[in-house]
Amino acid sequence: MFDLKYFNNNIKNLLIFQKFQNQNQKCFNGQVQFLGQYKEFDLVVGARNRKQRGAVLTGDWSWGAIIWTSIGWSVSVGLGLLCSINMATLHENDLWFSNIKEVEREISFRTECGLYYSYYKQMLQAPSIQEGLSELIHDNLTESKRTINLLQRMNIYQEVFLSVLYRLFPIQSYLEPIYFYIYTVFSLQAVYVIALYLTAWLLSGSWLAGTLTGVWYILNRVDTTRVEFTISLRENWSLPFLALQVAAITCYLRPHLTTLQQKVMVWLMYVTTFCFCLTWQFNQFILLVQALIIYTLDCVDFLTTAQVTTLYLVQVSGLLSVWLLQFCNSMILGSLVLSFIVSALFIRHCNTGLKTGGLLLRLGKVVLHSSLVLLLTFTINYLTKKALQLRSDEHIFKFIKSKFGLGPTRDFDASLYLCEEAFGVLPLDTLERLASTLLVYPYVLTLLLLSGVFVFSALQHLRSRTQKIPEGALRPDVAYNLLHTLFFGLLAFSTMRMKYIWTGHMCALAAYGVCGMELWTLLLSAVRCNTKLLVSTIYGVPLLIMACLYYKFWPKMIEELSELREFYDPDTVELMTWISTKTPKQAVFAGSMQLLAGIKLCTGRVLTNHPHYEDKDLRERTRQVYQVYARQAPEDVHDILLAAGADYVVLENSICYERRHRRGCRLRDLLDLANGHIMDGPGENDPDLVPSSHPRFCDAIKSDLDMYAAFFTRTFHNKTFHVYRLRKKRKKSTKSRPEASVPP
Repeated sequence: MFDLKYFNNNIKNLLIFQKFQNQNQKCFNGQVQFLGQYKEFDLVVGARNRKQRGAVLTGDWSWGAIIWTSIGWSVSVGLGLLCSINMATLHENDLWFSNIKEVEREISFRTECGLYYSYYKQMLQAPSIQEGLSELIHDNLTESKRTINLLQRMNIYQEVFLSVLYRLFPIQSYLEPIYFYIYTVFSLQAVYVIALYLTAWLLSGSWLAGTLTGVWYILNRVDTTRVEFTISLRENWSLPFLALQVAAITCYLRPHLTTLQQKVMVWLMYVTTFCFCLTWQFNQFILLVQALIIYTLDCVDFLTTAQVTTLYLVQVSGLLSVWLLQFCNSMILGSLVLSFIVSALFIRHCNTGLKTGGLLLRLGKVVLHSSLVLLLTFTINYLTKKALQLRSDEHIFKFIKSKFGLGPTRDFDASLYLCEEAFGVLPLDTLERLASTLLVYPYVLTLLLLSGVFVFSALQHLRSRTQKIPEGALRPDVAYNLLHTLFFGLLAFSTMRMKYIWTGHMCALAAYGVCGMELWTLLLSAVRCNTKLLVSTIYGVPLLIMACLYYKFWPKMIEELSELREFYDPDTVELMTWISTKTPKQAVFAGSMQLLAGIKLCTGRVLTNHPHYEDKDLRERTRQVYQVYARQAPEDVHDILLAAGADYVVLENSICYERRHRRGCRLRDLLDLANGHIMDGPGENDPDLVPSSHPRFCDAIKSDLDMYAAFFTRTFHNKTFHVYRLRKKRKKSTKSRPEASVPP
C-alpha cells in the first residue's frame, strides 16, 4: 500500500511514476496495460510502502505510531459497543422485554431458539453442574422413547459454558439468567464489528477503513445480522468467530511477519476456527467453501506450500477438536471438507510437477489436478459414509440437488427447505437497501478492479518459471479476501440465509476499496491524475461518505430507537400456562417443530420431535407426526402418535389453514405430495396424484364425530391452538385418566 505521508514527502517518486507511465510496457494483454504500469511502479517504490504499512506490526514504537494506533483501537471498541448497545436497545424496545412475564420472555425465543435456550435453563435448574451435564448426556426429554446425547447431537456447548459461568460467578443477585444470556450474544456482535474493523484496517493500513466498515455494518443491520429477534440462533454465536478467523488469516498472509508473529497467528486461527466449529452445526459447509478458496489460491501460486499446508491443518485441527468434544460425532468425520482436504494434500504431495512448465502446460495441469482432487474427494466421502453408516446430513444434499433441479422435488425434507424464503435466492431489494447506504457502489468497483488485478497476477504466476511470488503482484491477504467475498457472495445469491456471512465481509472489502492506496493508484494512474489530487481524494472520499451517511441516517436511527412496542401473544401464553398447570410433568407432546421447542422451554414437557433436523430417524418421525395436517384416517394418525409415545397433540390453525405460502409450499401441500394426494384449492396437479379417501385430519377432528372421539379427547382450545389427549388402546379393564378441560 502507498502511504500518504510518503507521497507528501517524496516528490521524486512522482517523476518515477510519470517515467514508467509513458513507457510502452510489454503486457500479454493490452487491455490491462495500466496494471503493468502499476506493477513496474510498485517495483521501484512499493517496498518502502509495504514496510511502512506494517510498521506498527513489526515494532514501530514511536510516540506518533503508538498514539495513532491507540486511537484506531479505541474507535474499533467504540463502534463495537455502539453496535451491541443498539441491538440490545432495539430488542428491548420491540418486546418491552424488561416488563413482560417470564413465560412471555421465553416465548419470544421463537422456533429452534427456544430449544437451545431450554438447555441453558436446564443446566441452571440442575442441582449441580455435574448432574446438569449428566442430564444432557443422557437426555430422555427431547425425544420421547429415546435417550440421546445432546452434547453429541447438538452444538450447545455455548449454553453449557454460560450456565457454568453464571453459577460460578457471584452475579445472580445483580443479573437475571436470561439477561446474562442475551447480553452475551449482543456482546458477540461487538466482537463481530471489531473483527471486521481489523480486517479492513489490515488490508488498507488505515483504521479509517475500519471505521467505515463499522458504520456500514450498523446501518445495514437488516442485511448484516438478525440477532435482535433470533438471539439463540447458532449463526449469531459462530459468525463473530468466523470474522475473527478471517482477520487472523489476513494478518497471517501479510508479508514481513516474524516467525513468532506467524506462530501467534496460527494459534489465533486455530482457536477461532475451533470456536466457530463448536457453535454451529453447519460449520463443515462453511469450511468447505474456505478450503476451496485456499485451493484456488494454491493453484495460481498466491500462497506458499507452507501457508497452504498450515491453513488446511488449522481447519482439520479445529474440526477434529470439535469431533472429540462432541463424543466422536460421525457427521464431522463424514464431512466433505475433511475428505477434500485429505484429497488436496495427497494429490499435491504425489503431483510434484504441478508448478512447472509454461502457461498452457500449467493450465492443463491445474485442470487435471483439480479433477483428480474432486474424484478422490467424493470417493473418500462415499466410503467414509458407508463405513460409518452416516445419513445425518443427507437432507442437505437432497435440498441442494432439488434446488438446482438435480433430484426429485417431492421429497418432504428437501421441499420443507425449498419452500422457506430464507433458503430461496437473494431478493433484489437486498441490493437496493445496500445501495441506499452507498455500500454497493464502492464494493462493486473494488470487486471489478481487484478481479482484474487477480487475473493478471494469476496469469503472471502461471507464466513464471519460478515459484517465487513476483513483486508488485496482488498481495496474498488481499487475494484471499477477494475470493472470500466472491465465493460467499455466490453462496448468498443462491441461498438468502447465507447472506449474513457475505454482507459483513462486504462492508470490510468496500471500505478497503475506499481507503486502500493501491486501488486509488490504479484508478488515478489510468486517468493520469497528479499526486495532489490523489492525496485529496484519499482523504476526502471516506470522510465525505461518512458525512453523507450521518446526515441521511442518524435521524432515522434516533427515531427507530425511540419506537416502543410490546410483546403480545396471549393465545400462546394461555397454552403454555395450561400445559404447565394441567398436564403431568412427564406428559409427551406432539405437534409442529417450532411450537414444541417453545413447549420444551416453557413447560419442560417431553417432545416427540423438535427443530434440530440433523438426524435421519428424527426427520422420519417428524414427517410421521405431521400427518395430523394431512388427509389421514383418525385410527392411522392415532397409531402414528402412539408409536411416537405421544400423550397429547397440539394442532395449530395457522398450519391447518395456512395462507402464508403459495399453493404447493404450504405444509399440508407438502404432505399431500409426499403421500401422493391431490392438493387443496384451484390449480394444476400432477397426473399421478389421486384424491384421498379421508378428509384433512386437523380440520375434521374439530367436528367431534364418533370416529374421532373414539381416539382423541379435546382438552384445551382457543383461537389459535387445539389440544387433544390420545385415548390409549381400548381395553375394558383400563380406565382413562381424568383430565381437566379448560374452556376457551
